[in-house]
Amino acid sequence: MSEKDYSKKIFTVPNVISMFRLLLIPVFIISYVVMKNDLLTVILLTVSGVSDVLDGFIARKFNMVSDLGKALDPVADKLTQLAMIFCLIFRYPYMIIPFVLLAVKEIIAAVTGLEVIKVTNVVRSAEWHGKAATFCIYVTMILHLVWKIFFRVEIPFTVSVISVAVTTAVILLSFILYTARNIRLIKGAKKESAENK
Repeated sequence: MSEKDYSKKIFTVPNVISMFRLLLIPVFIISYVVMKNDLLTVILLTVSGVSDVLDGFIARKFNMVSDLGKALDPVADKLTQLAMIFCLIFRYPYMIIPFVLLAVKEIIAAVTGLEVIKVTNVVRSAEWHGKAATFCIYVTMILHLVWKIFFRVEIPFTVSVISVAVTTAVILLSFILYTARNIRLIKGAKKESAENK
C-alpha cells in the first residue's frame, strides 16, 4: 500500500500547528507590551517553541510534508522571531539594531529565495547558521524575561548588551551566508539553462 501524498494538502496536522503559532504572535505581544506579564509571555513563547519542534517532527515522522508547510513553517518562525525582538524594543531600545537587521535579512532572503525556487524548482531547507540565529534570538528573549522573573530586577546592562551583540552577529552571519548561497544558486541555474539552449 503506497503512502498518502500530502504535498498538495492544506489542512495537515503540521500546517494547523504552524497556523496556531501564527495566532500566538499577537497574543504574546499583548502579553508583553500591554499586560506586561513576563511569566505569561515566557509560557506562550515556550508553547510556540515546543509546537515548532512538534510540527517538524510530525511532518517528517508521518510523511506529512506539504508544499504549504514548507512555506508556512519558516514564515511562522520568522514572524515569531521578529515579534519577539519587537517586544524587547519597548524596554531595551537598542534592540532596534537586531530587529532592523533581521527584517532586512528576511526580506532579502524571501526575494532571493523565491527566485531560487523559480529557477531551480526546489525549496531549500534551513541551514545551520539560520538555526543558530533562531536559537540566539530565543535565548536572548527568554534571558531578558526570566531574569526579571527570578531576580525581580531588570537584566544587567552588560549581560543584556553581550547577548544582543552575539545575537546580532549571528543574524548578520546568517544574512551573509544565505544571500551568498541564493545568489550562487540563481547564477548557477541561469548559467545551466543558458548552456542547455
